[in-house]
Amino acid sequence: MKITLVIPTYNEAENLPKILQALFALPLPDLNVLVVDDNSRDGTGEIAEELKKTYTGKLDVMHRAGKLGLGSAYIQAFTRLLAGDSDAIGQMDADFSHEPAKVLELVEAMKTCDMALGSRYVPGGNLDKNWPIWRKWLSTFGNFYARTILGMPVRDITGGFRLWKRATLAAMPLERVRSNGYIFQVEMAYVADRLGFHFKEIPIYFAERKYGQSKMSLRIQLEAALRVWSLRAQYRDLKPLK
Repeated sequence: MKITLVIPTYNEAENLPKILQALFALPLPDLNVLVVDDNSRDGTGEIAEELKKTYTGKLDVMHRAGKLGLGSAYIQAFTRLLAGDSDAIGQMDADFSHEPAKVLELVEAMKTCDMALGSRYVPGGNLDKNWPIWRKWLSTFGNFYARTILGMPVRDITGGFRLWKRATLAAMPLERVRSNGYIFQVEMAYVADRLGFHFKEIPIYFAERKYGQSKMSLRIQLEAALRVWSLRAQYRDLKPLK
């Protein structure tokens, strides 16, 4: 099974070489990575191009004109990969908040579901032990808020560590997805649920980044809080495909 992981980057020069080394060390001979760089100021895009020489035929890079957002990065990558020969397409952060070894469990889970996701909120999953209580509460509440409003069965609706079957993504109306911050993860999960696709959650430990700066901002948080209410109306016409 050919798997391609999409890793969006913006100023991840310290993390990118390390995360790629860890991923390509996994016992997955058909693993590929597509880096989508938003014109990083720290040279991440150029580093990715150099790393293509090390991982010949397994690493590709998309260069975008500026910081255009997480959602549009994934949509462009998905569209490109769906025109290729990947059997499964994944999502992953570059900062080691998602443990590379967990990719193996996501791949195994794909045998019995349409989309596997790393979950912080199922038994065995957890948030960084060094996070302050207020930050853990905010993360937990934000996830509860979104899945309660949308009536979602998924415990971690905001998580960004996912592996999709090609057929699942191909059936999604990607042209209708408008969210561009982290609410993008919620919108994609909601659309998949409306279409009747089956999820499987794999417990993960969500670690704090060691290098670089977080991309979370107040604007992104406000977008998530407000946009979740409009998703039900936007997709009320969707019916299960199976």
